[in-house]
Amino acid sequence: MLVLALDTATPAVTAALHDGARVLAESTTVDARRHGELLAPAVERVLRECDASLRDVTAVVAGAGPGPYTGLRVGLMTASALAATVGVHAYGICTLDAIAFASGRTEPFLVATDARRKEVFWARYGDARTRLDGPRVDRPHDLPGELPVIGAGARIYAETIGPDRVADPEYPSAGALAALAAEHLAGLTPERAAELARVPDGRIDSVEQAIELAVLGPARPIYLRRPDAQIPGAPKKVTA
Repeated sequence: MLVLALDTATPAVTAALHDGARVLAESTTVDARRHGELLAPAVERVLRECDASLRDVTAVVAGAGPGPYTGLRVGLMTASALAATVGVHAYGICTLDAIAFASGRTEPFLVATDARRKEVFWARYGDARTRLDGPRVDRPHDLPGELPVIGAGARIYAETIGPDRVADPEYPSAGALAALAAEHLAGLTPERAAELARVPDGRIDSVEQAIELAVLGPARPIYLRRPDAQIPGAPKKVTA
């Protein structure tokens, strides 16, 4: 097994390789405006560090969000293209699940990332591997109280959420994403692995679909709201 993982659903542009037992290489740069520019070099860097080529990769996994539209699409489209190039499956994992997994926590907590518009994408977890609710998008003051909150959304809105509730990690790690994917792939038959990578009809754009897909699913974005850009309507008639 050699899993290539990447995530661009947050300002962190991150890529990693995992051999089924450990993370072999990882590259992360935090820059919200250069996802497209930074991702390909990051992939090349981790492959070179492991003296591996793209042909050695057995699966590609990308953070499926939720996240801002443009950055999120960079990682998912790249993952799909790379997988198609070498003839392997491409998978998606909720970015919040990857952040949760990296925390290693054994008690309940929340993950929150920046959704812009003074909102956060968030989910509630029983432990690092178990999502209990979400993902959702809400105002920071609407988050459930008391529980620790990890992720950049917690830090940005620390005064609203409560500084004593904020904890690490701040951004997703492709190493954690790869490890989580490898853990699930190891227990799958080839037939089940192919089934999970299959693209569903339409977009993954509802809370119900995101929960149904659980951890491992197709490399398609989780949208929790519609994009800002809209198709213009018909021009108004001008009357004399």
